[in-house]
Amino acid sequence: MPSIAPALTPILLLCASNVFMTFAWYGHLKFTGKPLWLVIIASWGIAFIEYCFAVPANRWGSTSYSAAELKAIQEVITLTVFAGFSVFYLGQKITANHLIGFALIAAGAWFIFRAPLQGVA
Repeated sequence: MPSIAPALTPILLLCASNVFMTFAWYGHLKFTGKPLWLVIIASWGIAFIEYCFAVPANRWGSTSYSAAELKAIQEVITLTVFAGFSVFYLGQKITANHLIGFALIAAGAWFIFRAPLQGVA
């Protein structure tokens, strides 16, 4: 494991992973004139790089976080990266409805990290 704090390493790797993932999944939307087979192959190449960050993030992250916590972290990072990508790369607006939906997902992540509710299995 790298010499960065064990709890921070997976977060940084998941940030890098999500940048590549977002480009793999949505970057081709700016290239609608290209053949679908070509953008699929390009997306696979980008996704390979994404996996090179995501797999170690989850492997090393499992020493500090549960699988559910890692997934919650990943989802919040994904939404944050996607929102920036959508605005700055695709030139699309983030609406109030988007922000409310993202906030609800972040609230779900908050519940995963809080102490278990008393009397609930």
